[in-house]
Amino acid sequence: MRMEPFPEAPAMSKSSTTRPRTPAVPRPRLRWRYVLGAVTAIYVVYCYIFSLPLLARPLPQYTGPYPVGAVDIETPTTEPRVIDEAVFEDTKENAFELETVLFTLYYPAAQHAVSHKPKHYWIPRPISATGEGYAKFAHINKYFIGKLVTGGLATMLGSIEIPAQVDVPLADLVSIATETPEIRDDMKEVEKVIQIQKGGHPVIVFSHGMASRRTDYTHYAGELASRGYVVALLEHRDGSCPGSVILRPGYADQVRMTFDASEVGTPSGRTFTVDEFKRAQLDFREAEIEEVVHILQLINEGHGKDVYKKNSRGEGADLGNWKGRLNTDEMVVAGHSYGATGAMQALRGGPSAKRPFRGGIILDPGKSSGRLNDDIRVPVLVVHSNSWSSRSSVFYGRAHFDAVFDIVENNVLRGTPSWFATSLGTAHPSVTDAPLIEPLILSWTTGARIDVDEALRQYVHVTEDFLWFLTTGGRRGLLAERAEFPRYDEGSGFGVWKPGQNGSVEGGGGGEVDGPWFDWRRYWQVHVSPN
Repeated sequence: MRMEPFPEAPAMSKSSTTRPRTPAVPRPRLRWRYVLGAVTAIYVVYCYIFSLPLLARPLPQYTGPYPVGAVDIETPTTEPRVIDEAVFEDTKENAFELETVLFTLYYPAAQHAVSHKPKHYWIPRPISATGEGYAKFAHINKYFIGKLVTGGLATMLGSIEIPAQVDVPLADLVSIATETPEIRDDMKEVEKVIQIQKGGHPVIVFSHGMASRRTDYTHYAGELASRGYVVALLEHRDGSCPGSVILRPGYADQVRMTFDASEVGTPSGRTFTVDEFKRAQLDFREAEIEEVVHILQLINEGHGKDVYKKNSRGEGADLGNWKGRLNTDEMVVAGHSYGATGAMQALRGGPSAKRPFRGGIILDPGKSSGRLNDDIRVPVLVVHSNSWSSRSSVFYGRAHFDAVFDIVENNVLRGTPSWFATSLGTAHPSVTDAPLIEPLILSWTTGARIDVDEALRQYVHVTEDFLWFLTTGGRRGLLAERAEFPRYDEGSGFGVWKPGQNGSVEGGGGGEVDGPWFDWRRYWQVHVSPN
């Protein structure tokens, strides 16, 4: 094959000048890649200078009248014991052996108290425990992927701190009303707080959900603490936490990673069924809850110094001064998702010495975490997120919503005031810290239609009203409304507004059209109430 030569350049005509042309000066072009790169660089530098997390926002400050303190507590159990016979198939070690219990106390702190300790990180150290745990939950826990997830968490969220002051004194109940000028302007609210706390600070024990940890609910707990409540956020070692570090004096630090039914069996080699595994998890959670109750009782009885000495986390120097300042005779148990299922189990059979719970706060009870306990003899507040009520799920042969409805309604029929409501516009994670930190990403991925701050505010207010009811018997806010929605009504916007109760009619007709009831109707549907 004959190759053709490159074509020659055409000869310059005689009329053409031989003088070289002046090169054209290039005009700057503002391409989108340059703009994006510049903006990204500026943003990264800004976050570095001001110690801000990348692609996220810091947790907001608390809004109640009290400052908020936080103390990590991990102490040996009163009696180390094996809760279930399950063993890990690879090591043959006990999967559900209870030796220590870990929780964080969020509490109202003394005014103007200043901590000399660094604030807690939102992602506990080491970050790899959480990162590799998340990768394992997603079934992609190869070495490289786990390290990649850990690096991403460290970059985007690793610098986020929890606003609570670490290891500061517990608030004095009287001085806050007499010494803080800005609170005198709202004395009615202060009187409510003080009246609630005449018998000591009310105590809430909170259980987290699947693929969660104790730091996932810090703002919900901190907001309640800023209103006078003491909240113990548990970290479960039942396989539901991505990765939890167990600290015991005299032993090397141990990371308990998440695990599931496929990784455990009986000592004889029989494989665990999913239902058997869930039952073991719930039994283990119940044992951990009882241990937290016992530790809080010891603190209230004047043994706070002993608890501090045994605390492997090195916090709680002021616990010796907490004697008689907690209401440990009438605690409240609460939980979200899997934790809500566990909280319902902890209410089984009514108050007892080990579980002295006078009420329960049940947020999105689990749809795949085992059967829901219906042997409840104390008031409960059950809250569904919008996504939890709107998505129909088959639950042991029936609709999950119907199962929850019947449990609450039967409690009311037995003469125990209880409530079941849907928080409109919210999604399953709305009560957690995640939407506050990543509002755009979480709203887009979860379908939440409500402002993330407003969503959490609604959860806090309805919880506060329930706690107020447990102490005073008074019904205020949403708890004063009648149940008008025996079924969840998708409606339009945040829900369907019907003619108002208490003599009020939407849009006029002689009733109040812009009072508190109007706001409740925008954000809530009440399915069961004692009214």
